[in-house]
Amino acid sequence: MALRLSFLCLLSLAFFVSVNAEDPYRFFDWNVTFGDIYPLGVRQQGILINGQFPGPDIYSVTNDNLIINVHNSLTEPFLLSWNGIQQRRNSWQDGVYGTNCPIPPGKNFTYTLQVKDQIGSFFYFPSLEFHKAAGGFGGIRVLSRPRIPVPFPDPAGDYTLLIGDWYKANHTKLKAILDRGKKLPFPDGILINGRGPNGTSFTVDQGKTYRLRISNVGLQNSLNIRIQGHKMKLVEVEGTHTLQSTYSSLDVHVGQSVSVLVTTDQPIYNYYIIVSSRFTNPVLTTAAVLRYSGSSGPAPIPVPGGPTTQIDWSLTQARTIRTNLTASGPRPNPQGSYHYGMVNTTRTIRLANSAAQINGKQRYAVNSVSFVPADTPLKVADFYKLGGVFRLGSIPSAPTGSREYLDTSVMAADFRAFVEIVFENKENIIQSWHIDGYNFFVVGMDGGQWTPASRNTYNLRDGISRCTIQVYPKSWTAVYMALDNVGMWNIRSEFWARRYLGQQFYLRVYSPVESLRDEYPIPRNALLCGRAAGRRTRPL
Repeated sequence: MALRLSFLCLLSLAFFVSVNAEDPYRFFDWNVTFGDIYPLGVRQQGILINGQFPGPDIYSVTNDNLIINVHNSLTEPFLLSWNGIQQRRNSWQDGVYGTNCPIPPGKNFTYTLQVKDQIGSFFYFPSLEFHKAAGGFGGIRVLSRPRIPVPFPDPAGDYTLLIGDWYKANHTKLKAILDRGKKLPFPDGILINGRGPNGTSFTVDQGKTYRLRISNVGLQNSLNIRIQGHKMKLVEVEGTHTLQSTYSSLDVHVGQSVSVLVTTDQPIYNYYIIVSSRFTNPVLTTAAVLRYSGSSGPAPIPVPGGPTTQIDWSLTQARTIRTNLTASGPRPNPQGSYHYGMVNTTRTIRLANSAAQINGKQRYAVNSVSFVPADTPLKVADFYKLGGVFRLGSIPSAPTGSREYLDTSVMAADFRAFVEIVFENKENIIQSWHIDGYNFFVVGMDGGQWTPASRNTYNLRDGISRCTIQVYPKSWTAVYMALDNVGMWNIRSEFWARRYLGQQFYLRVYSPVESLRDEYPIPRNALLCGRAAGRRTRPL
């Protein structure tokens, strides 16, 4: 009997390997350390991955399995998260504290994730504490499979641009400011690929077309990018091929990723790539260099100025970013074959951000609830059915108008529901929201107060599908989302000080059928901590 069971186990394993043989594996071994960096000319403590700041790019193809072994050589716990990677059926690999126990100092953890049915430009970043202010981020590119057509010719080159605001102070000092209940000061500068003004260059040949994958990995500021003497053709946003509109400058809000094509059709000179902050006073500006092969000096044309505080300009541009309905996505069929505008929504969730003093300290909230991390990751507690860690319904699904308060906020949601989410921003700042585990369709955005009548203005045909969206001051943004991914998913402000001080919560997408069809089991190598310490994951 035992021999027969062993044979059946081997047969099952062989079947599993055979049916997954078409999906390649890519292996990464990363050592995370502290090291001295000088991005703005002063020494500070940065987070390096294999000695690099920023970290190495991840190159992959649709459906690749990524095996990423992370060694934590820091003096404090650490986690990496994968901005825009949907982790289909697998929130266990999401890398935020609501789903994963931190990697202790001196230990390692191997992430096993699949870029299932995805293409496009994304990034990874450290999600614990205030580590994002120290580095540890890098680009992710997911290429289409060779047999799937892409709606533009192969570029002559493919470059990652990680742009973001930056502080000269170490992340520990910034965290201490927030822990005292204070607001962060204004950033000191902007980095492009971890370097300050003119510290980064890209060499190109005249007469060719190049792809730039731009991700705003900063802490709070929307940024505008433009290239001296050149136009940018937008072709992809967070995994979705777009209508190929051409822009002289483009707003990229914090947490967002875009791809543009740039044709080097100018005389042979060096041209500036300018990045500046939006909606700020003063305006922060930095530059990289687009260097033509054989050039002897800078171009004699003016450096382009950028927009500063104009909300209407940015809103109008945002409405032009739409899905290319004739292009294939990760599968060989047009992206427009899924008619989201013809699906009835089953629920409306309204989310309002706010700022307040709670117990004499600065906090930020969603629907009046300021998130407090539990002593055990929520996904782990849910799996082991540990009581007292969180409670469903601890955040309302619409603003209540009550005073802000502290709680470990988790919202319940049903698997396969189709929901409308309205982000409402009554503050005077621009906001940016991200939802882990999903893309959503952006159906509308406008100034003023959202009402049911606002649905009459929705774009129900070709709204862009993405995972991070901005909400303008005194404005709203509405999205449609199919809850087709079981798990515990972080919904957060991409303003990192706000997220750190409570402007986030978790959406528990639940299926009553515990099936591998809907969700993978807990990984055998899962780290267990808090109230789950000492338990077993699952037998070999």
